[in-house]
Amino acid sequence: MEIRLLSDHRHNHITEITRLTNRLRWNLVILDPGLEASIRARKMDFPCHSNRIARRLRGMEASTRVLIAKEQVRAIRELSRRATLLKRELHGLIAAYRPELLAEVGWGTITAAILIGQTAGAERFTTDAQFARRPGVAPIPASSGKRDRHRLHRGGNRRMNHALHIIAITRARRDLATEAYLQRKEAEGKTRMEALRCLKRHLARRFHRILLRPPASPAVRAAVT
Repeated sequence: MEIRLLSDHRHNHITEITRLTNRLRWNLVILDPGLEASIRARKMDFPCHSNRIARRLRGMEASTRVLIAKEQVRAIRELSRRATLLKRELHGLIAAYRPELLAEVGWGTITAAILIGQTAGAERFTTDAQFARRPGVAPIPASSGKRDRHRLHRGGNRRMNHALHIIAITRARRDLATEAYLQRKEAEGKTRMEALRCLKRHLARRFHRILLRPPASPAVRAAVT
């Protein structure tokens, strides 16, 4: 529950950062279009860019728009700082609860926190097939004639599905065994996206089995029981 609460709280911070960043961009388009255009999308909250924007705003003549932009920069900085602290706290909790996840290729602190928190207890699912329905990675038969295929499952928890998708993409880039698995699925006639769906189903099975193992730490075992 602590992991879920902190994960959701950080998610709210990131959502607010995105909202403020969009508004700041709108102000910068008017105040300094060259500066706004030089910063790539989703990079404005980076310290190097926020510091650069703050310096440029300090050199501008005071106006209502400049004051609002300065306030937005300060808010983005503070929210980013809090999000970083929350990520560190989540890392410590996950390292104590399920350190195996952090050792897996492609599994990061945020994706692991989302999956643990949104699962809300793996023991609720008696089989990995039941668990796969939770993030919406259970295959749905969509065969037609002699063609045997499955289609995308559009239900389930979309945050969990997105986390598994990030893990699948990361493993495809960094893990040779995963890339070989995807190539094998494509050789069977599946598209790249269909192969990724198979991989997400495999990752859901692995994640469920890891969560069903008894925690390594005695303190964590006592807290869980």
